Amino acid sequence: MGTAFVFKRVEKKYLVDQYQIDTFLQAIEPYVNNDLYGQYTVCNIYFDTEHYDLIRTSIDKPVYKEKLRLRSYGVPKGDNKVFLEIKKKYKGVVYKRRITMTLDEARLYLNDGIKPNNDCQILREIDYFINHYKPEPKLYLAYDRQAFSGKDDPQLRITVDHNIRSRQQMVDLGAGDYGTALLNDDQYLIELKTSTAFPLWLTNILSEYLIYPTSFSKYGSIYSKSIANQDVKKTINKKECRQCFQAS
Repeated sequence: MGTAFVFKRVEKKYLVDQYQIDTFLQAIEPYVNNDLYGQYTVCNIYFDTEHYDLIRTSIDKPVYKEKLRLRSYGVPKGDNKVFLEIKKKYKGVVYKRRITMTLDEARLYLNDGIKPNNDCQILREIDYFINHYKPEPKLYLAYDRQAFSGKDDPQLRITVDHNIRSRQQMVDLGAGDYGTALLNDDQYLIELKTSTAFPLWLTNILSEYLIYPTSFSKYGSIYSKSIANQDVKKTINKKECRQCFQAS
């Protein structure tokens, strides 16, 4: 197992169309540096309880919420590095705690309960989360990302996500990055992330091009759009089966 990371920051999201993203990227160019890796694909596995209690709670916008995901950059092989992370949000502030390990180590830990050799505080927190919620791999979600950092403030991070896609079968990072599209081809998701205040030049650009924040959640949107009805039907069917069994 590799390095542990802790992040604390404020995040804002903006759902925009083709014209808005083109003008936005042109406007921020003097103020930002391109990410070291340029454009890349982010791949995620989201874990949840049997009946999606975590995302259902998140959609209700509580003061505190948390989620567990496994992330890679590109489609990994067994010996490639992945990131296992808990993301918590409390009163609008995001706390992300993650550790690195190989995909094979992550599979052994998440599927079979075999921990990586090197222990750490974050792994113990993840272990507590797993023991408490008994989460299962529920959703594969990938998107193509372009990232920037502020020239004057390296803590400012701007990401633009496109081609958001997901699947509920073959929920494994190594199985490829294919999936069903969530948004139209001309829709993009901007995310702004900082541990301080957003700079004036950025707020002015957002105001000038009528780009307004949204509470858009990738996993939450997919759940509401594609999974919620399936989960309700499964729950009803299980209740009916139990009732039939009890009546017989």
